[in-house]
This record gives sequence, structure tokens and C-alpha cells, in this order.
Amino acid sequence: MFKLKSWEHGFIRIPVLWLVVAFGVAAGAGGYTFFYAQGLSYLQKDSAACKNCHIMKEHYDAWSRTTHHAVASCNDCHTPHDLIGKYTVKAINGWNHSAAFTTGNFHEPIQIKGFNKEILQHNCIRCHQSVVGRMGAGTRGENTDCMHCHSDVGHNRRK
Repeated sequence: MFKLKSWEHGFIRIPVLWLVVAFGVAAGAGGYTFFYAQGLSYLQKDSAACKNCHIMKEHYDAWSRTTHHAVASCNDCHTPHDLIGKYTVKAINGWNHSAAFTTGNFHEPIQIKGFNKEILQHNCIRCHQSVVGRMGAGTRGENTDCMHCHSDVGHNRRK
């Protein structure tokens, strides 16, 4: 009689075949999703990848009409500039966006918040240091928050 080898842990007995099948299903579903969602495009610098997701098309179109489009890609503003930070943020956002868009649990129009807003703020200051370097935080009681006054910069949706 043929007997499957098993992995035993305490009272749990899982046949190796089930582990192989579960891994195969997960790898197949993950690979298909990565392919369907054009996952490789998100690993590159091309801003057109951002409009792969239909909710970002309006933001991409608005960006393409601004002066920022000639000097800054989506990554220039929305990701850290060190290699590890950039791909860590891309992975976290990829996971979060996939979950939000799959479940429909997101604000429309999409809004930047949390650590993504901090990254954007840092990149605004980095690029515009010659101007904002003279504006110390609290000089007139204000916080240094570029988005407070410049929320449409880069994505001006006025036509």
C-alpha cells in the first residue's frame, strides 16, 4: 500500500502533497495577479505605470499637463531616493493599494496620507531647497507643510 510522507507538528499532520498543492495554487494565483496587474512596470521609473490602475488615470493625465512632468516622474515625488527605501515603499504601497482596490475600501478621489505624505514633503523640500531653505518652520507660526498651500502641484486637475 502507498503511503504519503507527512510533516508532523504536535497534533497536526499535513500530507506533503497538500503542502505542494497549496504552494502551487498560491504561486500560480500570485504569478497570474502580478502578470495581470503589469507588476514589472511598477519596478521601473516610467510614470505611465501609475495609470495602469484606473483610479490613477486622472492623476496621471493631470500630471502630464503640469510643468512638473518635464522635470519629475511619479517616483521623484512619491518614493524615497535611496534604492532600499524606494522599493520598500513600492512594495508596501503595492500591497496596500491591491488590498484597497480589491475590496473597494478607499476614498475617492484618492488622497495621500500618512508616511506617503511625509515622503512627498521630504521630496518637495529636497528639490526646492533653494527656495524653502529660507523658510524656517514657525517663522510666522506656520508648520512647514507644502501640501497645505500647494495641494494641486503636480496634479492640477483644472483643465
